[in-house]
Amino acid sequence: MAKADSEKLVSLWEELGHAVEFTHLRAPEPGLVMTQGKISGTGAPFNLGELTVTRCSVRLADDQVGHAYVSGRSKRKAEVAAIVDALMQGPARHDLDAKIIQPLEAEMNRKRAEHGRKAAATKVEFFTLARTATVK
Repeated sequence: MAKADSEKLVSLWEELGHAVEFTHLRAPEPGLVMTQGKISGTGAPFNLGELTVTRCSVRLADDQVGHAYVSGRSKRKAEVAAIVDALMQGPARHDLDAKIIQPLEAEMNRKRAEHGRKAAATKVEFFTLARTATVK
């Protein structure tokens, strides 16, 4: 859900029509986190830059707790992701998996495949012909 498109996640949640009672343990709030990188995956870590994230924690009426950290500043996306996280711990998880998680996963796979096709279209293959000198 953290990588999903905000509008897609919220629309899937609203289509589901669940009326859920919850309280905020931590209201949705945007902030910054420092991202790190490594050269070649083996080098020493270095600070790459800051990323805006929004976090939220909720408690449902049945005491299930859900947390979410999402990139960007969408408070609604963070809240929905936290609610779904809490609901996934209970009996509604199969319904949520089929109606929210699987469609989001399918959309991400479609975008990944489309990106792969675009990258493959620009692929340049280099080859070397081995030349042998014949001595007479």
